[in-house]
Amino acid sequence: MHSDIDAIQASLAEQSYIADRPTATALGLARALERPLLVEGPAGVGKTEIAKAMAQLLETELIRLQCYEGLDTAAAIYEWNYQRQLLHIRLTEESSRSLEARETEIFSHDFLLERPLLKAVLAKRSAVLLIDEIDRTDEAFEAFLLELLSDWQLTIPELGTLTAAHPPLTILTSNRTRELSDALRRRCLYLWIDYPSFDKELEILRARVPAAGEALTRQVTAFVQLLRRLPLEKTPGVAESLDWISALVVLDADSLGEEVVTASAGVILKHVEDQGRFRSKWLTVLLEAVSGPEGWREQVWLERAWQQLASKI
Repeated sequence: MHSDIDAIQASLAEQSYIADRPTATALGLARALERPLLVEGPAGVGKTEIAKAMAQLLETELIRLQCYEGLDTAAAIYEWNYQRQLLHIRLTEESSRSLEARETEIFSHDFLLERPLLKAVLAKRSAVLLIDEIDRTDEAFEAFLLELLSDWQLTIPELGTLTAAHPPLTILTSNRTRELSDALRRRCLYLWIDYPSFDKELEILRARVPAAGEALTRQVTAFVQLLRRLPLEKTPGVAESLDWISALVVLDADSLGEEVVTASAGVILKHVEDQGRFRSKWLTVLLEAVSGPEGWREQVWLERAWQQLASKI
């Protein structure tokens, strides 16, 4: 098992997904035990990317169910192709076959529109099923998932009960906009992904945006690490860090300065109130911090930097 976890961690790193040991262990156990993995954490810290990276690692299909308020079973499991059914009925009206035989024909797999959950059950090989932002659905849909996640089977009235021959590696993500039920949590392994430490985020930016110079990468990491401690309407995640450093590369920036940071603030700050306070109160102090000695860009020095910054902000 330890070698499998090592392989997962190394393989994810090859795909520029920097996974710590707990993350790799959770993924390894989810595979070995064939249990769903519930991944929670702030928005933009890489929860969805885990499923994408695992699908590439396993060289299998990624099946994604994007959850939203009002999601129902028709959108998640299956629908009948009513247009094809009607066309088939018209074409066979003159047939000598019985009505029962014709009804059996139109309620067959040929007329079934597979949605993500049914597609995962019927897959020819084990896929990666991503149930993204499960906290956006209502409690009724969450309750429906309980049987599926326990037995990996679905019941279609016209076809009977369908059981997965190859259960998928299932990853559920949640931003904790509402509390999930204890019943759902019991059926899943659990992983919490928080905002990364300085060292981990630095490694992520290096891996994902190698075109950025080392000095710029370290400055951006330090800047975002300090920015997250401020009272923001929307705290930037790793996704925003990656977008921002990519934008700075496009703008030919090799270090952070007032002009380029002000011009690109919309990439990292997504609320007008945050941008207003950032420009009027925080920008100069933050730039002074990340432009200081090299040591200020290390995790231990960031703590001291924040203590000094907090008295000025």
